[in-house]
Amino acid sequence: MSKGAALIVGAGDATGGAIAKAFSREGLTACVTRRARNLDSLAALVAGIEAEGGQARAFGVDAREEEATIALVDQIEAEVGPLEVCVFNIGANVRFGITDTTARVYHKVWEMAAYSGFLAGREAARVMKPRGRGTILFTGATAGVRGREGFSAFAGAKHALRALAQSMARELGPQGIHVAHVVIDGAIDSQFIRENLPDADERRARDGLLVPDEIAKNYVWLHRQHRSAWTHELDLRPWNETW
Repeated sequence: MSKGAALIVGAGDATGGAIAKAFSREGLTACVTRRARNLDSLAALVAGIEAEGGQARAFGVDAREEEATIALVDQIEAEVGPLEVCVFNIGANVRFGITDTTARVYHKVWEMAAYSGFLAGREAARVMKPRGRGTILFTGATAGVRGREGFSAFAGAKHALRALAQSMARELGPQGIHVAHVVIDGAIDSQFIRENLPDADERRARDGLLVPDEIAKNYVWLHRQHRSAWTHELDLRPWNETW
């Protein structure tokens, strides 16, 4: 029997998928989302979770749309069970020089990596607060701590997401809800990295890439933490990452 639901906003073949699998092993139904036009890509993830004996459901939702996000959380509560975990895992990492960054690019990155995080976090808090429990986790990046050249839009959005997490943690912690921000500092072993990083195989052989399953273990650990020793911000990076 499902112990409730874990919502992963922005699930794919790497980090989001690994997090969904990890929470399904905890007995939660993994509710995974992507935009409707990409919904078919979640079929393999759901099938893999079910093959392991877990439960999962896929939802085609644009996380930037307020009404769709409200409806998604209401549907999960009505059809799956109480939302115990919400993980916001949308990246939107793009590189443009500042004079090449259009208003459209900046706004779209902000919508994807910051505004949609606000919507997911707010709606999770809405249903968790009356129960006095729950975990809300935001996937951050190095750009949320320091902005590099060429990443003005991404850094701005990730700084905003980090500030959101801090504000929510201060407000919701006393109400029994654990809010944490995870800084992912380094390249993740994913299809994108394997296709675009020339030395990806060499890095993997030396444990120089972040492994999605290992990242996911830390998300579960955050959810399991006793409230007397909650972690708000956690940095994850390969042992040889320069920082």
